[in-house]
Amino acid sequence: MSFYLAAAAAILAAASSTDAFAPATYSRASTALRSTDEFVVGILGDLHMDPRKMEDYGTGRSHFLPIFEEAKSKHGNVALVSLGDLGESKSVRPEETSELFAGTTECHTMAAEFLGSFGVPYDVVGGNHDLEGLDEFETDKENLDMYLKVHNKETPYFSRQVADKTLLVGMGSTLFRDAVYTSHEVTIDQEQIDWFENLVKTHPAEEGWKVFVFTHAPPNGSGLRVLQENHVVNGCCWLNHSNEKQCKKFIELVREHRCIKAWFSGHFHLGQDYQDSITFPTIDPKDGPYPNRGSCVFAQTSVMRAGTSRDGRQQSRLIRGNKDGFEICTVDHQKDGKIRLDATISYKGDTNEVGVYAHEDEAYDHDSYFKVYAPCAGDKLHPPDDGFRRYNSDGNIEREYEVFADNETLAELWTRTNETLAELLSRKNCTDIIISLFTHSFIILSSLPIRSI
Repeated sequence: MSFYLAAAAAILAAASSTDAFAPATYSRASTALRSTDEFVVGILGDLHMDPRKMEDYGTGRSHFLPIFEEAKSKHGNVALVSLGDLGESKSVRPEETSELFAGTTECHTMAAEFLGSFGVPYDVVGGNHDLEGLDEFETDKENLDMYLKVHNKETPYFSRQVADKTLLVGMGSTLFRDAVYTSHEVTIDQEQIDWFENLVKTHPAEEGWKVFVFTHAPPNGSGLRVLQENHVVNGCCWLNHSNEKQCKKFIELVREHRCIKAWFSGHFHLGQDYQDSITFPTIDPKDGPYPNRGSCVFAQTSVMRAGTSRDGRQQSRLIRGNKDGFEICTVDHQKDGKIRLDATISYKGDTNEVGVYAHEDEAYDHDSYFKVYAPCAGDKLHPPDDGFRRYNSDGNIEREYEVFADNETLAELWTRTNETLAELLSRKNCTDIIISLFTHSFIILSSLPIRSI
C-alpha cells in the first residue's frame, strides 16, 4: 500500500470506531437471502476520491454503518452500490507527477478498499473517469481489465438478487480513449445493452419481478435535472448521448418492461433537494406534458465530499423496500447522517406504481414547478461555463464583440479583427475564436470588389 493509501486508511480509522478498510465479510458473488422480503440498499454518487482529502469519506461511511448494522440484524438483505467516477481527475501528487489519479490501479485499489469496508456486499458501475489511467495503460481494454480485477467483477455489468424477486442491476462505461465523440460520454456497449434487454425480458413484472437499475449517467427521457451548458452541449449528459439509436434504447426498454421500478444515476454532482432530482412514471396533466416512463422512478444521486459538489450539498441515497413498495431516502452528510424520506412508492399490481413526495422542494420557491424539467441555460444554482453565450429574443447568439462599426473602413476592420483574435487567444476561448474568424472573414470578403473572370 502506498503512503497515500496508508494515510487515507488512517484517516478513516480515526473517523470511525470500526476498523478502516476492513475486508468485507460477505461474498460479492451473491447475497445470502433471508426469508423476509425487506431489503436496504445504500447508493453512493460520484466519489472522486483523493487520498489527501479523506475526512468526508470517513464521515460518510460512519453515517452508513449503523444503517447497515440495523438492517443486517433485522433481515440481512443489504447491499451497497457505487455509481462510479471513483477517483479525482487530477494529480494527487503534483509535486512529483502530473499523472491523473482517476483510472489508475492505485485509485481503484483505494476505492475498492473503501467500498469493501462497509461490511456489506458492494457493486460498482464504471463512470466517465474510471478508465482515465492514461499514463499507466495504453488501451481501454487494459484499463478495463484492471478495473474489473480490482473490484472482483467478471463483467462491466452486474446483477444481484437482494430480496425475493428483487434484482439490483448495473451497467458501466467501457470507452474512454476509443470514444467516437467525447471521452467523457458514458458509453454502455452493445453487449451490455443486449444483456440488459434479455434480463428484463426474462424477469417480467407479471411474475412479480422488480428491477432496480444503476448507471453513472441517466438515460435520456428520465426527466432528471441536468447541466445544460456542461453535459448537454458537450454530448456527455445521457447514456450513449451521441448514438441516437442506443440513446433512445434505454427509455424504450423502460416503457416496455414494467419490471423496471427505479433507476439511480449520478454524474452531475447535484444535490437531492430539488423535485426534479426524482421523477415519477406519471404526473398530473395540469403540471406539464405527460411523460412515458413506464413503471420506473428515476433518482439523481449527489456526492459525499464537499470539494466535488456543484451546489454545496453532500448527500447519498438509501432504498428501503419490501413486497408492497419502497422508499427513496436522502442520507445527509452535512447533518450528521440524518435520514430524510424523499418519496414513497407503492406497488399497485405488478405493472404500475404511484409515487408520493414526502417533503417539499427545498431549493425552489415559486408557484408553478414542473416535475418534467426543461433544461434552462444558466439557472441560478449552476452558472454558465466560461465562454457561454445566450440566445436573444431573435434567436441570435449574443457575443461580447461587435463584428463591425458604423463608417469603419476595411483596413480598420482588419486591424480590429486582429486585436479581437489576439484577446480571444489570450483567453483560450476556442468557440469565440472560430465564430470570430468565420464572421470577420465573411465580412471582409464580402467587402472586396467583385471582378469578372
